[in-house]
Amino acid sequence: MRWRTRMTAVLVASAAVAGLAAPAASAVEHDAALVPAADREVRFTADGTTAYGTLHVPAHHAGQRLAAALLLPGSGSTDRDGNQPPELMPGTLALAAGTLGGDGVMTLRFDKYFTGRTGSGAYQGDPGRIDLAAFTRQAAAAYATLRAQPEADPHALLVVGHSEGGMQALLLARTVRPAPAGLALLAPQDEHFLDVLDFQLDAQLDQGAAAGQFTAAVAQANKAGVAAAIADFRAGRPADTSTLLPPLAALLNALFGPDNARFVRSDDAVYPPDVARGLHRGTRVTVTCGAADANVPCTTTPPLLAALTQAHTTGPGLRTLDGVDHFLHPAGTSVNDRMLAPAALAALHEFARPWKR
Repeated sequence: MRWRTRMTAVLVASAAVAGLAAPAASAVEHDAALVPAADREVRFTADGTTAYGTLHVPAHHAGQRLAAALLLPGSGSTDRDGNQPPELMPGTLALAAGTLGGDGVMTLRFDKYFTGRTGSGAYQGDPGRIDLAAFTRQAAAAYATLRAQPEADPHALLVVGHSEGGMQALLLARTVRPAPAGLALLAPQDEHFLDVLDFQLDAQLDQGAAAGQFTAAVAQANKAGVAAAIADFRAGRPADTSTLLPPLAALLNALFGPDNARFVRSDDAVYPPDVARGLHRGTRVTVTCGAADANVPCTTTPPLLAALTQAHTTGPGLRTLDGVDHFLHPAGTSVNDRMLAPAALAALHEFARPWKR
């Protein structure tokens, strides 16, 4: 990352007695005050578990305070870089950190519970005890760690969340102090968790029927079975998955089973637009939706956008990214191609513009 506003001006002072110009400050002396870009490993503790992360500090002049963004990953076992090794390696958060660093914004991304170096921590042997609030507390500890960095400007703290991390960004913004000056919600979860899941599974069943993997009648029966299982789980009844296709039954049994049920219930209890209405007035918010995003379609964003308007947040607001998928890649590229689509890069640059150095 290069420092974009490197100054090379030479200050000249007059010598009153001799009438001669004082020696100009040399470029070498000035450059000595430039601190090069660097990554450093950080650690912090939440609820008795040590979490590990990467702090990226862009090039800056010694003593300069920088805007600082906490990056929050998507759902499941997604690590600090936005990956689920070894199969899913899009690098979404690592790429976002590099993009923001190019604009002079320092970033912290970390391995949440059950990922990377952090691992299961206090939940070792009993993952069923964890809920959404535990992840929010962990993110709050990360935010405090970022705020405490000597390079961080406490008046320019930001949160950037991808997918489920977008919902976490909203939850975090209502609890931490000082409140973030800006939020970038990248393809954010904007509905109840199980409603998102229901939509995604319906779409996959439609695709399977269109591809001839099973009949339309089978797809319709499984859609109804998924909806019934979700309704049973929400009502506290045993969810009957016996009539579902085996992959669907396995997925729902895992989500509704003892290792995940508590987390799923706590996540499903959150309606992101309700959280958004509690944001601080004047918070700068960017919301992206990819026109090719099969996970969080643009059609679901209006309630969240309306809530942000009610909270009197400021722009940029919604940015619809044509030809962009859920991982902010150009549609049609491999999920493991480590690149952000030009439209996604532009949205990040626009979000960071007030804090660009």
